[in-house]
Amino acid sequence: MAIPYIVQQGDTWLRIAARYGIHTTALHMVNPQLQEAPYIIPGQVMYIPFRPDNVYLIQERDTFYEIARRFHVPIQQLLNANPSVDPRHLKIGQSMIIPLTKSGDIIRVDAEYGPAQLMEDSARLCEQYPFVRRYIIGYSVMGKPIIAMRIGTGDRKVHANGAVHANEWITTPILMKYIEQYAKAYRTGGSWGSMDPQECYQRNSLWVVPMVNPDGVELSQEGINPSHPYYRSLLHWNGGSYQFTRWKANIRGVDLNDQFPAHWEEERDRRGKRGPGPKDYTAEGPLMEPEAVALAEFTRAHQFDMVLSLHSQGEEIYWNYRDYEPVESEAIARRFAQASSYRSVKLSGSDAGYKDWFIQEFRKPGFTIEVGMGMNPLPIQQFQSIYQDVSGILTEALCCS
Repeated sequence: MAIPYIVQQGDTWLRIAARYGIHTTALHMVNPQLQEAPYIIPGQVMYIPFRPDNVYLIQERDTFYEIARRFHVPIQQLLNANPSVDPRHLKIGQSMIIPLTKSGDIIRVDAEYGPAQLMEDSARLCEQYPFVRRYIIGYSVMGKPIIAMRIGTGDRKVHANGAVHANEWITTPILMKYIEQYAKAYRTGGSWGSMDPQECYQRNSLWVVPMVNPDGVELSQEGINPSHPYYRSLLHWNGGSYQFTRWKANIRGVDLNDQFPAHWEEERDRRGKRGPGPKDYTAEGPLMEPEAVALAEFTRAHQFDMVLSLHSQGEEIYWNYRDYEPVESEAIARRFAQASSYRSVKLSGSDAGYKDWFIQEFRKPGFTIEVGMGMNPLPIQQFQSIYQDVSGILTEALCCS
């Protein structure tokens, strides 16, 4: 037996499977009609394998809020799982799906992590841990907020960012999970691995921009439909393919990590891309895309002491740029390598990246961390092993002098 479900905006196979506590294989088996297309599309009808323990029959005097409270499910999650139920007019005997919830942690790592999830989770983190603050540092081409999270009150300012490239979105939940665990350790007191959270909080201010490229991430995860304002252009730039999982650029087909004024002209000539596409197009000049501008202005405003830009994949740490880097950068990279299983690498033949620009402009330690190993987008099943390495690097960044 299966329950009919109308696909909603933002749904993916993994997100639906995680919401209902079923395996994607089971979901695919009851929906063979939807498997040939690269993405599921809002408005399509699919079927959810029936699980009796996840179904609740509405009783007399029930309210939507009371059902959510009774089953410890956030209101929005309950709404998402039951799009056909009017929360203001419940019907006695009507079936409701009670989505699977993970008690305790806010940041979920069981499906694609997109801009909507980021906005919801960042608000919940700030609500649960009032000493964690959220700021909007700019907006994407499509008007999505680009947010920064801050934890710590110290004078030493460390910055980390993720999802500069769209299909490298796994870097976003890594950074968000780190903030959550750091906040939890600070509030409970005591040690957290090799870190003293209290001392670290007072000494450092950690500023994180978890998702620099929200439009691109959404495109990579959910694809497009004819109502998308860039529909025709994106199909053309993608060679006519509806498959966008390999897309790295922003929504205008510009590679944001080739947008910074650090020997930009040389990078443009090296790339040789004449127009927008999934990757490697530098645009007509540096700092022309709003996402790159927001990150550069944010960096200039805060004058960070150290920055780390998370990308995937390769399990490598890049620490230099054309000999502009300070003398201590190589030693710090070696410490990062010791805190993880990654290799410290002196890189050449690459320009116009965020790390490159930061080192050139500020002459301070800057690092690109290539997380994980495999083909992008890295599967979410690799999250725990990747997080173990990257959390070690982030902690070392906060602890090193």
